[in-house]
Amino acid sequence: MKQTLWNFRTLRAVILALIILTGATESRPFLLGESNPGSTVVNIDNFSFGSGALTVPAGTTITWINRDDVPHTVVSTERVFASSVLDTGDKFSYTFTKPGTYPYYCSVHPKMTAKVEVR
Repeated sequence: MKQTLWNFRTLRAVILALIILTGATESRPFLLGESNPGSTVVNIDNFSFGSGALTVPAGTTITWINRDDVPHTVVSTERVFASSVLDTGDKFSYTFTKPGTYPYYCSVHPKMTAKVEVR
């Protein structure tokens, strides 16, 4: 029994180490100013876009996930992208292919604003 428990703990530690070393973790919200080529997750929670402002390279796909208990939208002020109403747990993704600054807001709660800077 002790050998099996030791093997399980060792296996779990090795798997965790591999996940950390390879970066193969579930997408996480980005902190202000962080970037990650490929994909990024922005959580909508507590009537705010978790990241506030992001800087990402061209080609990055951003996925917004509504973690709030009320519906929200993700709408570019220049109508470059617009989600439908997102209920709790719903997602919306957009791939930014051109450099520029993309301010956006929630059309249900217009004081909720943020921006994406694409380089």
